[in-house]
Amino acid sequence: MAAKSKILIIGGTGYIGKFIVQASVKEGHPTFALVRESTVNDPVKGKLIENFKNLGVQLLHGDLYDHESLVKAIKQVDVVISTVGHMQLADQVKIIAAIKEAGNVKRFFPSEFGNDVDRVNAVEPAKTAFGIKASIRRAIEAEGIPYTYVPSNCFAGYFLPSLCQPGATSPPRDKVVILGDGNPKAVFNNEEDIGTYTIKAVDDPRTLNKILFIRPPKNTYSFNELVALWEKLIGKTLEKIYVPEDQLLKQIQESPIPINVVLAINHSIFVKGDHTNFEIEPSFGFEASELYPEVKYTTVEEYLSRFV
Repeated sequence: MAAKSKILIIGGTGYIGKFIVQASVKEGHPTFALVRESTVNDPVKGKLIENFKNLGVQLLHGDLYDHESLVKAIKQVDVVISTVGHMQLADQVKIIAAIKEAGNVKRFFPSEFGNDVDRVNAVEPAKTAFGIKASIRRAIEAEGIPYTYVPSNCFAGYFLPSLCQPGATSPPRDKVVILGDGNPKAVFNNEEDIGTYTIKAVDDPRTLNKILFIRPPKNTYSFNELVALWEKLIGKTLEKIYVPEDQLLKQIQESPIPINVVLAINHSIFVKGDHTNFEIEPSFGFEASELYPEVKYTTVEEYLSRFV
């Protein structure tokens, strides 16, 4: 067995980052997290960092905006995974520059973890947000940096507890709002599974310079099917309110930030069907549950059962 790659996670205390850090340790990789001095003293993130230390994660002090610290950290590892948040997506050019200077990185995973940004039919303001991710892909390719992109589709923890109802804290038991006609298929993945699949791809030659789509069959549902599953679980029929596309587009235009961004992303997923309206071709990518059948992923049904 070849030694497992050393992995640096940038943005490890963020929403999806912590799951990727945990998966990296669990899969036996020497795991490093880039942390700012200020993060260590943050009451919430400080706890996460203590947890990382207990797991055996090596903390490297540095900052996305401090080129020298970034290069120094990158030189200690083989693979860099960025999980930076929405506001820092464009700043990943700084990671690209540091990887280029370090010259030792076998693979870079930029912060993706949503739709496949090269295959979306998004309206503004989501169009611009997806465009930033696409421009980072082009910058990586232009520099000749080896990569894997991971569109993980919907975070289960974000969409399923509310059954995709904005502002709800638990799944509805009376009525449900469905975007469009409810027929396009979307994909909902447990965050821990997203972490596991991402780390599985790190040393896999099949995923080099490819896209790893996390689209397991048991997690692929139309809005209508999702509601029907929930109705089956609670033994009750819900009143369904359909929002036609033109009405949704009007809502997007009239809503303030960040509600307009969320609605526009939902339009891409649930009305345009951007998770599933294309075939995955071996020329550009693979589906994670097919590549790694040994991973027992959490199904949507198992996830929703927790809320019954």
